[in-house]
Amino acid sequence: MATLASLVIAEHDNQSLKAATLNAMAAALQCSADVDVLVAGSNADAVATAAAQIAGVRKVIQVDAPNLADQLAEPLAVQVLSIANHYSHILAPATANGKNILPRIAAKLDVAQLSDITKVVSSDTFERPIYAGNAIATVQTNDPVKVITVRITGFDPVAATGGSAVIEKRAAVESKASSSFVGRQLTKSDRPELTAAKIIVSGGRGLGSGEKYQELIAPLADKLGAALGASRAAVDAGYVPNDYQVGQTGKIVAPELYIAIGISGAIQHLAGMKDSKVIVAINKDPEAPIFSVADYGLVADLNTAVPELTKALG
Repeated sequence: MATLASLVIAEHDNQSLKAATLNAMAAALQCSADVDVLVAGSNADAVATAAAQIAGVRKVIQVDAPNLADQLAEPLAVQVLSIANHYSHILAPATANGKNILPRIAAKLDVAQLSDITKVVSSDTFERPIYAGNAIATVQTNDPVKVITVRITGFDPVAATGGSAVIEKRAAVESKASSSFVGRQLTKSDRPELTAAKIIVSGGRGLGSGEKYQELIAPLADKLGAALGASRAAVDAGYVPNDYQVGQTGKIVAPELYIAIGISGAIQHLAGMKDSKVIVAINKDPEAPIFSVADYGLVADLNTAVPELTKALG
């Protein structure tokens, strides 16, 4: 390939651009100086306009079609593959959406996917965590096209404004995909979305019940304007829904402030939150592993400490 150029697949809901796109954009700019953004959706003009304003974007490619409204992997992959030969790198956030689409693109291109990268060493060399984040693998690839999912906590987002890229509208390539969209169950909440929140309050098995979670964790989160999180143990015990789960098998987060209450700190949980800027832990066990990553630790009974903390916040 004569020149290095990257394509970022924008993540959106046809109305607004998801913040994770800005993190993927940061990684793409480290891969090459020229970065284009693909906005594939239905009636997604507002998304394309927002993408054009991202700092560093060379061009926005907008593809509008009814079968792209729900971001199904099959028709979206067809659109990406139709322009893939113009790019040395194809990137998407390592979200449920990105993990759904990029493996299909990598398979069709007959290249190895690079998953969950946290650092760009050079245009063909990357770092990614393995063994629940306990080791970092440095991976080099000779594939002509690098297909990459980006761990969003590994890259600071680029500015959402300041760019003035041209928007190039293209007709959708026909897709013969046999899949069809049936339905979506969405959790409605006034709280910040977990992976985008600046403050997260998480509860663990130490709470003892779902009632205690609502009694202790929710009021503290309300005072702080925080998102709600949980350990896998709390989710498995039925305290909260599984979309609250933070950890290797849940959501990877890196907020400004992470408060862990009644969470022992199993390695799988630490893998999902140890990049948080400030970590506060409240646990009655002074030997709990969570204290090894905490900036501030309080060894106390959460039934006493959490209400006192909530009250002190006014």
